[in-house]
Amino acid sequence: MVKNVMLVIVGLFLVISCKNEKAKNNEKVVEKEDVAYLSFGDKITDDNVLSKEQMLEKYKDLKEGDTIQVKFTSEIDEVCKKKGCWMNLDLGNDTKSFVKFKDYGFFMPLNADGREVIVNGKAFVKTTPIEELRHFAEDAGKSEEEIAAITEPKYTLSFEADGVLMKK
Repeated sequence: MVKNVMLVIVGLFLVISCKNEKAKNNEKVVEKEDVAYLSFGDKITDDNVLSKEQMLEKYKDLKEGDTIQVKFTSEIDEVCKKKGCWMNLDLGNDTKSFVKFKDYGFFMPLNADGREVIVNGKAFVKTTPIEELRHFAEDAGKSEEEIAAITEPKYTLSFEADGVLMKK
């Protein structure tokens, strides 16, 4: 009898812990017209999406302090290797958009480099301080020499995503 009760308790613990881990990552599967996406953060669609080239043009019109609400698609160039809390998206012409996630409400898989995504949120530009750049370089697994070589702030094409779709 005690053995059966213990098995039920352990089983419930496993179900609850797995359910909480899934909710924590906020990953859902969305399918539309033969395209399957993993969804992170707020629910978004793949309608009215700008290309990465169109997004690069939008960034050119922004000044510090400006923000625009937009949805665009690109490939992930790099994801934070510690916990997936940021990513760089390729905009072409050796240009990247640095993406963080609203209120750290969700993260991307650590192995998502090279995957195609659609991001929805706020685009803006800012000057990133040296210490913050060094922190991001450390998260990316850069060497101590590469981190020490960061000696100037950087003008950054930034994005705060509230939702992301990633092709499966």
